[in-house]
Amino acid sequence: MKLTTRIFGEVEIDDSKIISFPNGIIGFPDLKKFTLMYDEEKGTDTIKWLQSIDEPSFAMPVMDPLVVCPDYKPEVDKSLVEQIGELENEDLLILVTVTVPHDLTKMTVNLKGPFIINVAAMKASQTIIDNDEYPVKFPIYDILQEKKES
Repeated sequence: MKLTTRIFGEVEIDDSKIISFPNGIIGFPDLKKFTLMYDEEKGTDTIKWLQSIDEPSFAMPVMDPLVVCPDYKPEVDKSLVEQIGELENEDLLILVTVTVPHDLTKMTVNLKGPFIINVAAMKASQTIIDNDEYPVKFPIYDILQEKKES
């Protein structure tokens, strides 16, 4: 499938790379098909893009929360993710949205609303974590800078 995206231009998407969100994502319930992309030319895959197949102009930056919060272990209500299939640890991918403002030092991730992806079934769900320990705006700039230097 060919897709003309805002960030990556025209790209070819293999059907096996399409992630289905049966309930859409928070704020965009009609967007149900996505793929993960990253900029291969820059050689970095810390920040990936959750690219909408339904709306090619829509993509959001995402990343593995363990990169910036190594002890991230959200407890998710099983009933909220049962539509994406049985979750085994080796088939589980958790991603969080990244907010990149003009002032990069204010970059944050949303630890409160992770994407839970069953990579074996290529199905996913976004859920809200009912735990005050995980904020909506978790600052990551300094953490990423330290990782670059080490």
